[in-house]
Amino acid sequence: MSPLELARQRYADQLVHGIGGDTRRLRVAFAATAREDFVGAPPWPLMGGEFGHHASDDPRELYQDVLVGLDVARGINNGQPSLHARCLAACDPRPGDTVLHIGAGTGYYSAILAQLVGSQGRVIAYEIETDLAARAAANLLPWPQASVRAVSGVAPPLPACDVIYVNAGATHPLAVWLDALRDGARLIFPLTPDEGSGCMLLVTHLAGSRYAARSMMRVAFVACAGARDAASAAALRRAFASRSVDAVRSLHRDDRPDDTAWCAGPGWWLSTRPPH
Repeated sequence: MSPLELARQRYADQLVHGIGGDTRRLRVAFAATAREDFVGAPPWPLMGGEFGHHASDDPRELYQDVLVGLDVARGINNGQPSLHARCLAACDPRPGDTVLHIGAGTGYYSAILAQLVGSQGRVIAYEIETDLAARAAANLLPWPQASVRAVSGVAPPLPACDVIYVNAGATHPLAVWLDALRDGARLIFPLTPDEGSGCMLLVTHLAGSRYAARSMMRVAFVACAGARDAASAAALRRAFASRSVDAVRSLHRDDRPDDTAWCAGPGWWLSTRPPH
């Protein structure tokens, strides 16, 4: 095994360590995906890890839990691998699933999703930045089950799916996302106010109008174009400041919040009561 392959194997081991559950397929997917193929030409701007902020032309340094700048001027990076590993484990893409990846960047996590769903599955990667979408389309050619659409992924209709994996901050769960979820399907997205951090929210469509919901972790993300409104942002800011998001248990799609509401916005609310 080459030093680079060894670095990739160790990186995959570190990313899944401590997540819990069966992470064997996730580990294989990270170990098999060459991050250097998705982050442009060196030197790469690295942010975080044991070496702090610096530029490197050593691909072994990509196999740390670091952000890699894709377009520093626009504040676009490749994402923190440990965060993505936890989120991918939580939304659990399975062989044969259809996954919508919204905010795909240059396709690194789309490739990992493609490996998780296998040759019988499907990954549709949405990226509104046309230059990044073009790079993602080229990078994903080895995975015929993955395709790229150079749009934001917030406009109806979206195809029926088993997982929606969103990598840009929204102030609310979009109706178009919820409408696309089959029974048992999972939506994971950054629920973020206009200022400060938010949380990664996992929503599971149980059946009919029943949705389980829970917070994964506190996060900060770039805004998702078309997925933000002022009323929801203000409600989120108040909710995050006054109560723990860890108490959230369910999502409701109406304008009738009750006394279990953690946060409410136009047409949606999160409850501390389990779905019933």
